[in-house]
Amino acid sequence: MSQFRALAGVLRSGRAGGSQWLRGCGGGPARRWVDPRRGCSSGTAPAPSAVVSSSSYVEEMYFAWLEDPKNVHETWDAFFRNIQASSPSGEAGERRPSALLQGRVLSHSPDMAQKVVEDHLAVHTLIRAYQIRGHHVAQLDPLGILEADLDSFVPSDLITSLDKLGFYGLDESDLDRSFQLPPTTFIGGGDTTLPLREIIRRLETSYCSHIGVEFMFINNVDQCQWIRQKIETPGIMQFTNAEKRTLLARLIRSTRFEDFLARKWSSEKRFGLEGCEVLIPALKTIIDKSSAAGIDSVIMGMPHRGRLNVLANVIRKDLDQIFCQFDPKLEAADEGSGDVKYHLGMYHERINRETDKNITLSLMANPSHLEAVDPVVQGKAKAEQFYRGDTQGKKVMSILMHGDAAFAGQGVVYETFHLSELPSYTTHGTIHVVVNNQIGFTTDPRVARSSPYPTDVARVVNAPIFHVNADDPEAVMYVCRVAAEWRTTFNKDVVIDLVSYRRFGHNEMDEPMFTQPLMYKQIRRQEHVLKKYSDKLIAEGVVTLQEFEEEVAKYDKICEEAYTSSKDEKILHIQHWLDSPWPDFFTAEGEPRSMSCVPTGLDEEVLQHIGQTASSVPLEDFKIHPGVSRILRGRAELVKNRQMDWALGEYMAFGSLLKDGIHVRLSGQDVERGTFSHRHHVLHDQEVDKRICVPMNHLWANQAPYTVCNSSLSEFGVLGFELGFAMASPNALILWEAQFGDFHNTAQCIIDQFISSGQAKWVRNNGIVLLLPHGMEGMGPEHSSARPERFLQMSKDDPDHFPLIIFTPKSLLRLPDARSSFDDLSQGTKFKRLIPDEGPVNQNPAQVKRVIFCTGKVYYELAKERKQQKMEKDIAIIRLEQISPFPFDLVRAEADKYVNAELVWCQEEHKNMGYYDYVRPRFLTVVANMKPVWYVGRDPAAAPATGNKSTHLNELKRFMDTAFNLSAFEGKDL
Repeated sequence: MSQFRALAGVLRSGRAGGSQWLRGCGGGPARRWVDPRRGCSSGTAPAPSAVVSSSSYVEEMYFAWLEDPKNVHETWDAFFRNIQASSPSGEAGERRPSALLQGRVLSHSPDMAQKVVEDHLAVHTLIRAYQIRGHHVAQLDPLGILEADLDSFVPSDLITSLDKLGFYGLDESDLDRSFQLPPTTFIGGGDTTLPLREIIRRLETSYCSHIGVEFMFINNVDQCQWIRQKIETPGIMQFTNAEKRTLLARLIRSTRFEDFLARKWSSEKRFGLEGCEVLIPALKTIIDKSSAAGIDSVIMGMPHRGRLNVLANVIRKDLDQIFCQFDPKLEAADEGSGDVKYHLGMYHERINRETDKNITLSLMANPSHLEAVDPVVQGKAKAEQFYRGDTQGKKVMSILMHGDAAFAGQGVVYETFHLSELPSYTTHGTIHVVVNNQIGFTTDPRVARSSPYPTDVARVVNAPIFHVNADDPEAVMYVCRVAAEWRTTFNKDVVIDLVSYRRFGHNEMDEPMFTQPLMYKQIRRQEHVLKKYSDKLIAEGVVTLQEFEEEVAKYDKICEEAYTSSKDEKILHIQHWLDSPWPDFFTAEGEPRSMSCVPTGLDEEVLQHIGQTASSVPLEDFKIHPGVSRILRGRAELVKNRQMDWALGEYMAFGSLLKDGIHVRLSGQDVERGTFSHRHHVLHDQEVDKRICVPMNHLWANQAPYTVCNSSLSEFGVLGFELGFAMASPNALILWEAQFGDFHNTAQCIIDQFISSGQAKWVRNNGIVLLLPHGMEGMGPEHSSARPERFLQMSKDDPDHFPLIIFTPKSLLRLPDARSSFDDLSQGTKFKRLIPDEGPVNQNPAQVKRVIFCTGKVYYELAKERKQQKMEKDIAIIRLEQISPFPFDLVRAEADKYVNAELVWCQEEHKNMGYYDYVRPRFLTVVANMKPVWYVGRDPAAAPATGNKSTHLNELKRFMDTAFNLSAFEGKDL
């Protein structure tokens, strides 16, 4: 391109001074150029347009070119080829340049030179058009009936017919003219000029055959050049015979596995892979290539379609363990209820046969909530990278498989992509593989998405997208190879779109002809990819028909033997299907090693040290905001008085765990400062941009790291990520904080499908802690927790590492009554599941008329009201600090203690919300129906909060009046 810029400059300014420019290049002509640059001793060739006024020079260059085009510079070569191609047949045969050059060039040299420049620039534009839009006309659909991109138009700047040449000011006569290739293409191989006909042919081969590439939106030149080199270089997609035989063997296993299941269990749902059997060799190619690059741990997530095949032929789960899942008489073991077979996960360490290296493969279990597992996989991969010190993703990587409809339709896909390059969330590149059936359940893509491709969401993070015809196994393998190399080279996401089809319905019992008759007529005529590829290799002489049939028979025998042995399995052991095992954490019987509440108190020295660090700036010459200075001074005053509020309680909890070598990770929206400006775990220098200080990482020399990170404005994706992170190790405290408690409902899928059911369904071990800050104050819907020591004790005393839900306070953050003494955390103390009333009611419990059980913020309003009404001896207020597991023993002791009192459960939430429906049957179990447990609180409502302060206060007054009206329940019946 630089030569054309020079040529254009000469045309503008050097028509009169061309000879002077020539003399500056070394003067006289020569018949044979020995300089490799072939044109000028200075290393720059004289452009033809600059010397056309010198007929002798042109003649000398022309004779040299006639002897051998390599004798002259590339620009002269292109110049003479174009002149020759555009001349009539009679002139083209002349050996003297007088008629050919002087008549055609010298007399029209300015216009001709301008035309040469324009034509070359047009060809460069044409090349770029193929790089940008060639995928639109690529042969991607194996069925040959649909447009893979939903755009039916053919781009006008692609040469799909000869008349399209006019778009560039070219015509059919220009096809044999040679053009200089720009440095932004590799189609020339070793050639720097090519005839236009060959340029178009090579562009079509690279961009319009069975691979369509979207990459020109990437704003990094090196990355674009890297992809061009991998796609455009002539002959680059080559496979050895050994590689072809390996591919065939893997395709046999993938295909025959599905065939075997179809024969043995024809009426069972299995969500088979028929129509995209190439997925198995594709995944194995990615893993092989990644293993060769140093990866030794791969975390995978996928929907249900093809899961059994992946478990069998990628993870290498024992076939008999898979086949026994189809036995309707299989009984579940004691642990876990299990799930349908195509939801299960697996963790397996083995040797990669291609690289002879150890590799660990983990396929995450997930329900039918498509794409919900995406952030979970990313979180687990990030955790493994973190604990292994793999700061660049060179040892641990993630692979996510998707369906086309879900990839386009599910918002969590976007949320997960947007985490991919954030410092605290990146896994340094994920390989996404889309099994593109070109259909949803029964929904046509044309009414299922607004984007041309199902993969367009990936463009938001500049991920290259490789669309490939799944019926061309070698093209698929090459794309997988390139994708693995991309991830290794650039540590960025990449997408492989396997354009395939679904041979049967959504499940094997479904009838797809109801809604897609034309598609499925074609599918029934479609030859299986294994047949196509085996015929191809047999024709090439890579394998013989006998060798192919022997390989098929070999795998069929393996399946039959596994089927026979699977009949011996009588019990389903969920432990065999764990995707994230915690070795040595449970007993051999699967029980937690400890269930007791052990003392978790700390030495005074430790409490003081943490408190002093929390109220200081460990770095020198670090200027903080005056408002933060006031907060730190307030903390210092609390420490001096041996007291703590909620924020200081967090410091004590986290700091003591860090001292014990336990990693703490807190993430969520604005958690570094805290939504209510109470936390300030990350201090910002007010004078130096991006200079920060995390005091909690300056507590002790050999402490564990504290990771506190503001997340993107995402709940579903980020909670899923932290859930996955918490799966990796039991020796960590992983917390996700919702900005407001009610915001967790946009992540409810993760809570319902992974957190609530994870232990019961998959025996999934997890220690995730959910912090849900808010309070019932008329404007917001969630509850609040009451005492800061609860934070410390709950975090340190969780032997099971099962999920915890903590309703953290809003209005109590700065409430003087909501503080704790250091004595509550001293040596020998432990978490209080229930806090009894230690006031005047203890003087004569038999005289107490009412016991109010409650939890959270409402305690402080009850205590204030009781004091105002001077009923401290008549009414006891007892706080349940742990609702689940329910403290039956402690509640029974309190009920027995106040033997003559009526029992009340009080909550500020509406009756159909809060805890009432959960605690009522448990209270009745405690009192054995000997006395009722009355409800005090708001009436049922649809909305969690009124949104009106006055209405809220009136509701509060009404149920407070009821709580302290000792005759409120006289004559009433539950």
